[in-house]
Amino acid sequence: MIVVIGGGPAGRLGAIRLAHAGKEVLLLEKKKIGGQCLHHGCMVVCALSDAARWIRSGEQLQQLGIASSTPAISFSTLIKEMQKIQGQIEAVLDEETRQAGVEIQYGVEGRCEGEALYVDGEQVPAEAGIIATGSRPIVLDIPGRERPGVITPHTLGSLETLPLRLTIIGGGIMSAEFAYAFSAFGSEVTIIARSGFLRTLDPLLRRGARTDLEGVIIRENTPVTAIERSGGLLSVRGRDDEELSEAEVVLMASGLRPNAECARGLRKGDLGEIVVDDHLRTSVPGIYAAGDVAGPPYLTPVARMEGMIAADNILGKERQMDYRAIPQSISLSRDFMFCGEPSEDTAAIGSPAPAGPGSFWAVPSRNTGTARLMIQGESGELEGVRLIAPGGSLIGAYLSALIRRGCTVTELEDLIEVHPNTDGILPLIRYMGEWNKKRKRS
Repeated sequence: MIVVIGGGPAGRLGAIRLAHAGKEVLLLEKKKIGGQCLHHGCMVVCALSDAARWIRSGEQLQQLGIASSTPAISFSTLIKEMQKIQGQIEAVLDEETRQAGVEIQYGVEGRCEGEALYVDGEQVPAEAGIIATGSRPIVLDIPGRERPGVITPHTLGSLETLPLRLTIIGGGIMSAEFAYAFSAFGSEVTIIARSGFLRTLDPLLRRGARTDLEGVIIRENTPVTAIERSGGLLSVRGRDDEELSEAEVVLMASGLRPNAECARGLRKGDLGEIVVDDHLRTSVPGIYAAGDVAGPPYLTPVARMEGMIAADNILGKERQMDYRAIPQSISLSRDFMFCGEPSEDTAAIGSPAPAGPGSFWAVPSRNTGTARLMIQGESGELEGVRLIAPGGSLIGAYLSALIRRGCTVTELEDLIEVHPNTDGILPLIRYMGEWNKKRKRS
């Protein structure tokens, strides 16, 4: 038997892979199948973002005189209906996993001590194990962090009403996505970032995000020192007891921390993550770790792939994880997709994204989006893409695969796109292909 601890994307996909290969698999899930992605992360952002984009699109049409009113939502109904849909997805995942031949035990505590695996304190015989216990929000050590009204993405679903004022502590992608949604819903939003806002992103994407977050107050390089109660509001304090903001709700969106406490006797890193090699092997033979518990980049597709690769290595298939050019996307007014990184010999070109589904009515504001393509100057191989466009995340996986396979713009010149589309990537590929040919001839 193989024991998998954790029913999120990594554990579930790894368990299914093993069961399809004929292995007896026991999946241990302390709470609900689907993990953070379904219950507190990606699907929550999808629910909020879909509603927020609908509101912003309505406002755009009203400004043009096409619509007579601005859309509005019932926040309490949004949360209730979101949770219903999450329950439906959870039921589908449970059924799919069981039909694959995986035995699931809910409400139990899985634990690993060296090579030994335990269920609720009782050791179970197993030929191998995968630890996939995910991550949880970082709660900064700030006085007042436990006050009522201070929430995390894991407790956001407990909100019964839309806060008139919301303060978000954190300057990363999670912070930007929540700020966009709540601002569209009508909250006055303040972001307080300990360092730079979206500091690890390409400047092109940062500028686009600030455009989408117009009206959101963004305070950078501003550490929070305390959260105090001031009348009916929470007062967020900074250096020298400066009041940074007042709000009904303070959302801690400061990143994630691996849930690795269930594993003992394994080598761990500075973040508390379980250290693995590129085969997802831990420091203990027969024990693998996959997904957020093994550390960044804390992405669902990466967790899924790691779970499957861990399973394949248990099956003796000798697979390695490739972390090059992983595509990512931020959900704001459109998808902000990015993958790949420039090298020392990068040639890059950008252009406004064309008008199409989801961006036609943005033409008057000259905000249809933008695309940027990077190639290796000598070979013409694709190196990176930055894209702001409706549905921009859909093309990310394919561009990532082309980058990892070393494809050149010349090889891709004969691709024919669907029209109308909103990304503008293929015209850039054709242009760069012609440019590279001329440069080599000269």
